[in-house]
Amino acid sequence: MNKTRQLNDLLAFLVVARELSFTRAAAKLGVSQSALSHTVKGLEERLGLRLLTRTTRSVSTTEAGQRLLRQLGPRFDEIEAELASISELRDKPAGNIRITTSLYAAETILMPALAKFLLDYPDIHVEAVIDSALTDIVAQRYDAGIRLGEQVEKDMIAIKIGPELRMAAVASPGYFAAHPKPKTPQDLTQHNCINLRLQTLGGLYTWEFEKNGRPLNVRVEGQITCNGANAVLAAAESGLGIAYAPDDMVQRRIADKKLVRVLGDWCPAFPGYHLYYPSKRQSSPAFSLLIEALRYRK
Repeated sequence: MNKTRQLNDLLAFLVVARELSFTRAAAKLGVSQSALSHTVKGLEERLGLRLLTRTTRSVSTTEAGQRLLRQLGPRFDEIEAELASISELRDKPAGNIRITTSLYAAETILMPALAKFLLDYPDIHVEAVIDSALTDIVAQRYDAGIRLGEQVEKDMIAIKIGPELRMAAVASPGYFAAHPKPKTPQDLTQHNCINLRLQTLGGLYTWEFEKNGRPLNVRVEGQITCNGANAVLAAAESGLGIAYAPDDMVQRRIADKKLVRVLGDWCPAFPGYHLYYPSKRQSSPAFSLLIEALRYRK
């Protein structure tokens, strides 16, 4: 016999046994009373047992019917509860999302956004893996990555999640009291500059400048090398030389007169951070909501 029909017949019996009325059960199931009576009678015939005692005024379960009700009821209840739980995912998104991101992007963009987003969606869990390398998110099974726009591969979908960025060349007032301010990037060769060692390949970051559409890269030298922007700026505040760091990291230090900016006309804006993911990725409700939470809006 068809298993779907068996389940439907058992469900029909369950509703009648709980309602103790063919009239109420038929209304609940959306079928006619005669069709429901025929379904239950067919189930009894196949089992070779009477499950219900019918009179003109009432319906009651037999001993066999009561036993089947006790065993069958909780199992159907569990199925209904699980189906309800699954259907809730449409209205209550859930799941795990893995993202690879640089430390700076995590601190300035991702974490502030998650602080608001996760409060509204307690069943969504985000794992942020801090990594400066250009990770292959497909091979490493990440859902998405966060990197500067110019670093994102062309075959990825990229969503802008932050404003344009600028770099800033800065040093302490004390350093410039003892050394003339550079007027062009070439003048940096005459200065003690604080190098940044890239965590990606281990090389030194080449300072990138541009003016009137003319790019100029400068390899600087100095007594101090660090592998983090915060350490670079701490060295600059201590008077150890000129540093080159993201503009928004130095603004407060400039306002507090701990650092002085130079070569501002050689530091144009460039594309900021983007969330990127494979074009073939099927977006879950949770991931779609995260994209909208991170999407940059002026």
